[in-house]
Amino acid sequence: QLNMAKKKEAFLKEFKEGPLQFKPTYKFDLDSEVYDTSEKKRKPAWTDRILWKVKNLSEVASKEGEFPEEENPISVTLNNYVSHMSYGISDHKPVTGTFKLEMKPLVSDPLVVLNPEGEWSAEHDVLIRYSAAPELPSSAWDWIGLFQVTFRHVKDYVTYAWVEDDEISSSRNSKQVYMSASEIPKMGGEFLLCYFSNNLQSIVGISEPFQV
Repeated sequence: QLNMAKKKEAFLKEFKEGPLQFKPTYKFDLDSEVYDTSEKKRKPAWTDRILWKVKNLSEVASKEGEFPEEENPISVTLNNYVSHMSYGISDHKPVTGTFKLEMKPLVSDPLVVLNPEGEWSAEHDVLIRYSAAPELPSSAWDWIGLFQVTFRHVKDYVTYAWVEDDEISSSRNSKQVYMSASEIPKMGGEFLLCYFSNNLQSIVGISEPFQV
């Protein structure tokens, strides 16, 4: 029925599905792996399904009057597609899918290049040197954050420095800012520096990992 609908309905044609390598997930007697034994004796069916599609960004961009350089900046791969027969509270067996999502960078070169200078520790103030691309729309509210390498969100910073208020030197090619020793974690570890652009509302530069 689903395959027939995909042939007829335009909105379904672009959806993909993994191979059905598990038993039909409907209809079971409750708390069992036995198919319907009621008077209706419904035929087993693959009722529970997972379909997915990646939005066609070229269509979205064409509406806005521009076309992306990369037609498919996002790729999705199905890693597994399985049912879970141990669940018995319903006449359906639940189905799960695990996917790998890959996103190509929107720019080939970072807008900001960051480098920690010298040895970093909580015993003295530390220095950061950075250089920004001419096209970066800089703001007085831009900041550089110190993050653990395992950070997941821009708000996970350990501490930060304002790029203007904490600037101590500037040249044509680079600028230098400082972080106070009191803000550096005493326990040490592996960290990153990230430049957050207020105008772009995103991280636009990440340093190589380094030790504190």
